[in-house]
Amino acid sequence: MATLVAGANAALTAENPGLDHVVVGMAWDTIPARGPQTELVPFAVMCDSSGQAASNEHLVFFNQLVSVDSSVTFLGDTDQEQIDVDLSSVPAEISKIVFFVYVDPEFRGPGTFSSVRSAHIRVATAENRELVRFDLSTSGLEAVTAMIFGELYRHRNDWKFRALGQGYSTGLAGVAKDYGIKL
Repeated sequence: MATLVAGANAALTAENPGLDHVVVGMAWDTIPARGPQTELVPFAVMCDSSGQAASNEHLVFFNQLVSVDSSVTFLGDTDQEQIDVDLSSVPAEISKIVFFVYVDPEFRGPGTFSSVRSAHIRVATAENRELVRFDLSTSGLEAVTAMIFGELYRHRNDWKFRALGQGYSTGLAGVAKDYGIKL
């Protein structure tokens, strides 16, 4: 298993011959609150070569559990949110799959990542052998309302993972604007 830092890349299929299926897990711990608790929502966006969402049917989250081509599936879990990716079934026009988490403003009012004390994204085999992990920095997140945890992307004929940890102060609306998602 490799532990990555922000901006680092890891070759997945080149270093693991025969790898055609991964599970991307995202997890976090928050400070318990007596009042409204921040509700974090994970989702994945399947992007074309321009870096934009191929369509709104290429989003995967709690209200749209499977991508239009069935290659990406939201699994969820009690300990971490999981998204299953059948790399061999991802259409050729998809160049990357970006994994985000945003604060749901409708759940308990506006919130930020300031209550997040630890967060990570991991890529594992279907058998749960962890290939890479990225522990995100949780300092300075008072204005962050959405964050890119990482992305799977094509490099020639292989798949790689990039650790990102890029925050947005504009929440889901900012992510939608940058990735061409229609809200």
